[in-house]
Parts: sequence; structure tokens; C-alpha cells
Amino acid sequence: MKKNFLSFVMVSVAAGTMLVACNSTTETPAESKDSTTVITEQPMAPKEEEGVMVGGAKMVPSKNIVENAVGSADHTTLVAAVKAAGLVETLSGTGPFTVFAPTNAAFDNLPKGTVEGLLKPEKKDDLAKVLTFHVVPGAVKAADLKDGQKIKTVQGQELTVSVKDGVVKINGATVTTADVISSNGVTHVIDAVLLPK
Repeated sequence: MKKNFLSFVMVSVAAGTMLVACNSTTETPAESKDSTTVITEQPMAPKEEEGVMVGGAKMVPSKNIVENAVGSADHTTLVAAVKAAGLVETLSGTGPFTVFAPTNAAFDNLPKGTVEGLLKPEKKDDLAKVLTFHVVPGAVKAADLKDGQKIKTVQGQELTVSVKDGVVKINGATVTTADVISSNGVTHVIDAVLLPK
């Protein structure tokens, strides 16, 4: 009986020890239930703005027509002409405008001395007439242009659209890059200078 009692006590002590062990936590004094893990988020790289490459620069919708044109190595003559004609502020305005933008090569194809003559201060009004003949009120995208369509320019005269086999021409000048979207309108790059009558 003594043996049975002793076995009972040992089993009870062992069971009690096991219960205590099961109820204890593995928390150390340094740890507490209030501790939090701080997760720092890595900043995401800003998404690059989509745009159209013109003259070695990306033309983006967040810039206005003039800001985009200034970046193009193919439009330095046009930008100089816009400045000489005092049209920077106008073409930087809210618009919207559609600009048919001749390249430097297009200006080079004019008769010798034409550009230099138009850039003279006394020819400012004539230059403004030539440049505003390249500007149409509103944002006119390539899909809006139809064969035989007439569109009135800011200068007052009309341009004639020709669409054949997917090639768009404005008064005979070919659109080489269409739908360059800016914050205040659309630019279409053309391969010739448009001259009003």
C-alpha cells in the first residue's frame, strides 16, 4: 500500500509539473505583448510618363506644346520663329490647339534667305501670319482628319487635308509623326512649311 501511495504521489507530481510546463509561455522578460514590428515600405520608382519621341526627345502630355517643341532637335528653327513672332505665350496658353510643326529640314527647303528674312524684327507680323497658318483651334487628332477636309487656321485661311493609303497630307506636306499630345493640344510633325496665299 505504501508502494501504491508513493507511486500515486510521483504520478501526481509528474502530472502537475507537466501542467505547469504546458501553461508557461516562452516569453522572455525582454519581450512584451506591446512590441510591434515596424515594416518600412520601399518607395516605388515613379512611373515614367508615356510620350512620343520627336527630334531625340520624348514629348509628354504633362508639358505644353512649346515646352515639348523646345526639347526637339528637329524643331529649333520653328522654336526660334515662334519666339521671334512673340507667340510663345499664346501657344503655351490653355488652348487647345493643333499645330502642324515643320522640321528644320522643311525650313531649309524654303528659298534661300526666306527664314532669315522672316526672323527680322520688321517682319514680325509676316512671320506671325506664316506660323498661325500652321495652327488650328481645338485638338484635332489624326483620326479626325478626313480626305478632302478643309480646316480653318488661326491665321484665317483654310488648310486642305488629303488622306491616301494611310498617308495624311496637309496642303501637300506629309505628316511624318502624328498625335504628339501636349497638355494644351496636339502636334503633328510635317515635312514642309505651309505658306498662306
